[in-house]
Amino acid sequence: MTLDARLVVTRPAFALDLALDARPGEVVALLGPNGAGKTTALRALAGLTALSAGHITLRGRPLHTLPAESRPIGMVFQDYLLFPHLSALDNVAFGPRCQGVPKARARAIAADLLERVGLADRAAARPRRLSGGQAQRVALARALAVRPELLLLDEPLAALDAHTRLEIRSRLRRHLADFDGVTVLVTHDPLDAMVLADRLVVVEHGTVVQQGAPAEVARRPRTDYVARLVGLNLYRGTADGSRVRVGEHLLHTSEHLEGPAFVAFPPAAVALYRSRPDGSPRNLWQARVEGVERHGDNVRVHLDGPIAAFADITPAAVADLDLTAGRPIWASVKATETHAYPA
Repeated sequence: MTLDARLVVTRPAFALDLALDARPGEVVALLGPNGAGKTTALRALAGLTALSAGHITLRGRPLHTLPAESRPIGMVFQDYLLFPHLSALDNVAFGPRCQGVPKARARAIAADLLERVGLADRAAARPRRLSGGQAQRVALARALAVRPELLLLDEPLAALDAHTRLEIRSRLRRHLADFDGVTVLVTHDPLDAMVLADRLVVVEHGTVVQQGAPAEVARRPRTDYVARLVGLNLYRGTADGSRVRVGEHLLHTSEHLEGPAFVAFPPAAVALYRSRPDGSPRNLWQARVEGVERHGDNVRVHLDGPIAAFADITPAAVADLDLTAGRPIWASVKATETHAYPA
């Protein structure tokens, strides 16, 4: 491993205890709700927040004993923190100059990096003359200018509007693919994490609750937060063959398991009926409508009952079913639409 860390930060109302490792060229995303400890972990790696215990080792060398300015780290902050009185070129050259690189050489390094991020024509512009996407790319170039072994990105796309975010996310992915060190990205946006990262580390309440490749985390969520993030209904129960008991309710699945298990299915798999449907669907229960809201092009229905669930249906179906808060409704999910896996 290039990076091997255990980050322990203890405060009166919060405790972070997070193990983190990464290989050369790997992009690891710390994903979690606000207050989970993601930014605290990033600041601890950077030396901006002191460790209460633990260690940080990079390429076999301990970093936790070094001050922030002595660590081989580049960092892109959420608001970029560009120097307002310096041009884009001099912002990028600032790091090499602090490392003792002669001015002409530092400016040459900066010019090369600005060309790589597509901003050679904005080298003379000061930050106030840059768009949000341009400022983000200057901040990335400035972080890379010090030739870091560890690149830290704190919500690097959060300040961008939706249209710019789409373009810059794609650009950033290409730049990170060219970086041969370790990148640790902090975000609360699942799409940013899925597109940019090779591996997700999900943090809740200061600890790791799940990690793995983006596709695996999305397919097999292990907490309610992760399930909501990837848009799945998630339940934990006890499996007996193709059935999983969730509380007093049995869910039939296409997999065969024994013991503690999760069951997940997408809201789009939930069918709703005003009266009990004909036939005998394997997974059928009576529920009550808790609320209805727009969700993209569809409508998301919040259901309460023996199992709580979300159902995604069309606006026309909402009208046909006359869905209002408090209305009783029948819900069903095909066994083939469920996915069960060990808890």
